[in-house]
Amino acid sequence: MPTAAPDTQDIAAPQGAAQTTAAAKDAVRIEDLHKSFGTLKVLKGVSLTARQGDVVAIIGGSGSGKSTMLRCINFLESPSSGKIIIDGEEVEMRADGAPANRRQIERIRTRLAMVFQSFNLWTHRTLLENVIEVPVHVLKVPRSEAIAQARVLLARVGLADKEDSFPAFLSGGQQQRAAIARALAVDPSVMLFDEPTSALDPELVGEVLTVIRDLTSEGRTMLLVTHEMRFAREVADHVVYLYQGRIEEQGPPAEVFGNPKSERLQQFLKSVS
Repeated sequence: MPTAAPDTQDIAAPQGAAQTTAAAKDAVRIEDLHKSFGTLKVLKGVSLTARQGDVVAIIGGSGSGKSTMLRCINFLESPSSGKIIIDGEEVEMRADGAPANRRQIERIRTRLAMVFQSFNLWTHRTLLENVIEVPVHVLKVPRSEAIAQARVLLARVGLADKEDSFPAFLSGGQQQRAAIARALAVDPSVMLFDEPTSALDPELVGEVLTVIRDLTSEGRTMLLVTHEMRFAREVADHVVYLYQGRIEEQGPPAEVFGNPKSERLQQFLKSVS
């Protein structure tokens, strides 16, 4: 892949898919994204583009800025500066990076769905109630229609018989699969996964990865922060390695994992192998 200029670290087309990707539109673009917490600079000028249908795996050590980047894209954190463009629409931001138009953020969030490390299910509601909450109360989908769709989604993630269960009575893997069903309920164009298996016992990781792998065949844009290197290599079109708030290296999985150029990336891959 040609070397990108520092401020235009766009994602190149996956090998063998140039014609398809050339026709695809940008689903997510971030330009020169910075984020600080007080004096701590977490993101230091990150720029990348994910086109429609891309599966982008984001890897890196603890504290590299991976989760913060996802949270900025969804405006769960306000960037300190930079640009965020979703489906060609630039988010209006004030000088300090905070969103300038709350209604725009609410509308854009209907195109995004985020799956968190710690599930974030409503513990006082059943799985069915969790899945229908946003469609009914935010998107104003008729309740009967939302319930029918929720049952389809719960079946899809292997939880058809758990719709009346509360999260506390489910395993971590089941809770995370329910969280994925809840994310799908808004029919998002972009899905953001923030280390979705990091809170799971090892024997439960596979069931969640299986669901995510199935989703990659749908053509949804997916940005996946993960520490599962083998999984990233199998499902991603493009891999981004973050180091101390900057993109240290990126490219197709075969290059990033098979022939890493950065010494830091080489050391990181050795440490997680």
